[in-house]
Amino acid sequence: MSKPSISFAFLFPEESAESEPAWAGIGEEAGLRVWRIVDFVVTEWDKSQYGRFFAGDSYIVLNTYVEPDGDELKYDVHFWIGKHSTQDEYGTAAYKTVELDTFLDDKAVQHREVQGHESELFRTYFANLVVMEGGADSGFNHVTEEEYRKRLLHFSGKRKTITVREVPACKEGLKSSDVYILDLGKKVIQWNGEGANKDEKFKAAQYLNELKSERGDCESEVVDEDGLSSRHEFYENLTEEPSEETDSDDDEDEEGEHKLLRLTETGGDVEEVKTGPITREDLVSDDVFVVDTGKEVIVWIGSNASAEEKKNGLPYAHKYLKEAAKTFLPVTVVSENQTCAALDIALSA
Repeated sequence: MSKPSISFAFLFPEESAESEPAWAGIGEEAGLRVWRIVDFVVTEWDKSQYGRFFAGDSYIVLNTYVEPDGDELKYDVHFWIGKHSTQDEYGTAAYKTVELDTFLDDKAVQHREVQGHESELFRTYFANLVVMEGGADSGFNHVTEEEYRKRLLHFSGKRKTITVREVPACKEGLKSSDVYILDLGKKVIQWNGEGANKDEKFKAAQYLNELKSERGDCESEVVDEDGLSSRHEFYENLTEEPSEETDSDDDEDEEGEHKLLRLTETGGDVEEVKTGPITREDLVSDDVFVVDTGKEVIVWIGSNASAEEKKNGLPYAHKYLKEAAKTFLPVTVVSENQTCAALDIALSA
């Protein structure tokens, strides 16, 4: 997977926030909204496709909610980077994310998500988070037998961390420990590997039923690897030779020793403050801090930080991750007066 190499600075997003037509009426009621970046334009994503992302695109996701014991609307805004998304696309998504926060009077907690390394919070928004190859213009839902390109989807993981992504339709890439769905447009086949767990089977079955419901006349079949004929339709639709793009999982992010860094006054550089347990007492209102858990990076912006520092939390985090060779990690930007579950987990009691 190519590493994001965003280079940007966010200056005066308030100048364009009010004129962005996509933000009209946004943030007035609880719910989820998703947009895709199309030729630098923020474009509404069809609600029937929520949870489905294309590796060649970048998206913005806004979750508006009210806490159980409160009545004030709160916001989490994410931009998601597909592994084949262009720098212009995800640069636009990043800028528009900050712009949307400005439109919401700086009340949103900002997040950056990278394909294959999405945060737990982001995953909770969708019953299925499915990543397809190509771009959204290649079509997905409304299909005809003549024009549909077959897709092989790989279901892997446990419980709430099942990942679903398109992989090359190749026999050699099949893993007996997992579940696959072969989507032929008018027919969908679920293949259960001999060692697949119940969570993978359940998630695949759930997804298969969703496809059937959407397409109406779609046929389906569920087969088990054990005893399945090599001449079955499932195998007949797979190639013998491996694709140049193999089904290799990205390295899993491992949580290590926590690290606290402070933003310096020299152009967004950071200096290490401490390693090990971090408490709220370590965070000072006059400064901007980076909390690196090894699996996620959180930028904490003190209430007395400058206006420029408050607007450039995402670029600061990106610069740090690039220099630390951790460009895939999820990023959260939170102000001192905001609540953030990820920060609460990262900080020691």
